[in-house]
Formats: sequence, C-alpha cells, structure tokens
Amino acid sequence: MTINGIDHLELYVGDARQAAFYFDNAVGFRLRGQGGPETGLDGQRSLLLAQAGIRLLLTTGLSAEHPAATYVHRHGDGIAVVALAVDDAAGAYAELVERGASAVSPPRTFTGADAEVVVAEVGGFGDVVHRLVERRGDPEVFLPGAIEPVAAPDGDSLLAEVDHLAVCVPPGQLDEIVAHYEKVFGFADIFTEHIEVAGQAMNSKVVQSPSGKVTLVLLEPDTSARPGQIEDFLRWHAGAGVQHLGLRTDDIVTAVGALAGRGVRFASTPGAYYDGLEQRVGRLDAPVDRLRELSILVDSDHDGQLLQIFTESMHVRRTLFLELIERRGARTFGSGNIKALYEAKERELAAAGATPAAAAGGVGA
Repeated sequence: MTINGIDHLELYVGDARQAAFYFDNAVGFRLRGQGGPETGLDGQRSLLLAQAGIRLLLTTGLSAEHPAATYVHRHGDGIAVVALAVDDAAGAYAELVERGASAVSPPRTFTGADAEVVVAEVGGFGDVVHRLVERRGDPEVFLPGAIEPVAAPDGDSLLAEVDHLAVCVPPGQLDEIVAHYEKVFGFADIFTEHIEVAGQAMNSKVVQSPSGKVTLVLLEPDTSARPGQIEDFLRWHAGAGVQHLGLRTDDIVTAVGALAGRGVRFASTPGAYYDGLEQRVGRLDAPVDRLRELSILVDSDHDGQLLQIFTESMHVRRTLFLELIERRGARTFGSGNIKALYEAKERELAAAGATPAAAAGGVGA
C-alpha cells in the first residue's frame, strides 16, 4: 500500500452554498463540481471547490439522519473526511482493515466516459474517516456520475497544496493515536515536543506518511497545567478533530495581502514580536516592516525558515481555522513562535503598565 498524498478534504457543513461563498470570494477557490440526489448522492448536496493542488468537497445533509447532518449537529462545521490518494483502493482497504483499521465503507467504483474512480473508507481519529481514492483515466474527473463538473473561470494560484492538518485529541489519547497511525497506516513519528507557555502546556507529535505528502500534527493538552486553547477546541468541537488546515503558499506576503483585502481576518501579532526578529531567526528576504504590517510570523530550524499566519475561525464555535505557510527550507511547524509571541505580549503589556497576571490571562483568552 502506497499513500501518494491528500486527494481531497470533505467538510461537513450546515450550508454548503454559504461555505462555498466564503472559500470562493475570500480565499480564492473556484467551483469545479456539484452533486445531489439527482446525481446519485442521496440525502445530500455537495459542492467541489479547487485551487491549484487543493480540492475541498463541501457537503450538507438534507435530512437529520444523514451523516453530514449528524456530524454538524455534534461538532459544527468541520473536516470530516481526509481522502488519501492510493494506487489500489480495494487492496489498501483490505490491508488497512487487516492491520486494525475500522471498516467504514467497502470499495465502490464510479465509472464515466473518461475516468474510473474507486473509493473505500476506514476510520481515522475521532469521527474523522479516511477515504481511499484510486483514480484511473482523466485525473480532473472528480467522481463520475456523482459530482457533475462545472465550467468556471480559473481562480487564484495563491495557495499551492495542503501542507498539514493540525488535530486536537483528548488528554491521554496522543500516544495511542500515534501508535495507530504507525501500525495501521505505516506513518512515522517525525517530531515530538512539549510546549509550555503562559501557564498552559501541550504535548505535540507529528506523524507523516512515507511519501512525505500527508502530515498530521497531533496536539494533546497537558492537564497538569491550566486549561488553554486545546481544551477550548475539544469542548466546543465535542471531541477530537481538525483544529486547523495548513495550506502552503509560495508567496505568503502576496497571499495574505490579497486575502486580507477580500475580508479574511487574520490573527494579529503584537508589534513587539518584530523587535529583534532577525536576531532570533536570521536574515530575512522579506522586509520586516511588511511582515509587521501583515502580522506574518517567522520561525527557523536547521533546514531554513518558515513564514506563517493563522486566520480567525470562520465558524460560530470558534473551531476550524486556516494557516498559511511558506517554507523556505524549514521542515518543522513554527513552535518557536509560541514562546516568542508570549514574550512579545509580556513586553507590550509591561510597557503599558499591565501586571504579569494580566499578561498571562490575556494570552489564554
């Protein structure tokens, strides 16, 4: 079994058209297909959006019993399916189930004039499943006979591909989930760290497919510290799930400027963060003043630098959000920014006459 990458991500949402409006007009995705009962998708409406190598399928259940409706009722809008591109969907399904994956949907073939697609599903983490996708023929045909193609003008190429998915898991489950991905999916544990900041703490492990094309950043709260953002997500999401979707861009300054101009709201960064930035991470190609203006963060590791920024959540539960990331050699995920941000906030509040306790409270808010 070979996992070649992420074929697509399916989001279960309360209103597919409303979600598509945001991803289209604000983030630059374009409608590429649609399906519903008339195309053989019983009880649901689905819209396919794409930008460069990223495909998002937005699905709304049309009845309370549909899995999408059940998911949204429990978790709110979110990523419910992480589809994996494989060479042999039926063979991969059988192998994964034999290794211990929970069987969700057996192989099914969708056939059209120009393409044939085989899909099967197994359990992943929480209520998220992995769809195994084997494509034959025209790779642009998404799901023949179920998702009808839509002719639309080309959109942005600001975003290139899925870089990673950050997943929050309940306390005590991190090692078990990592072991599951190692044993069942053949992933490798490539990075481990314990992060402490502002009285909060979390454990993080990164698992990655042998191809290097599928990366999960798994986050578990440390219950010996005070509750923070991971506990908030687990409470609002009602369990494990994708906290944010990391999307790689080749030019983060241009991408952030364009998306902000369309109304995408990004997390702000204290101005003090940029004081001494080059001393922390090395010489920068981008002007520091421009990074400060756009609130873009910078981190470095042994292989180079990465530039990143997070959007505010677009959901009422304040759960799923996006990350834009530009890699300039770096292979890690910007954990150095957590401490730098907190220290910058402390300096900013101290200059304003705030107390250390107020600073700690502000970061956790």
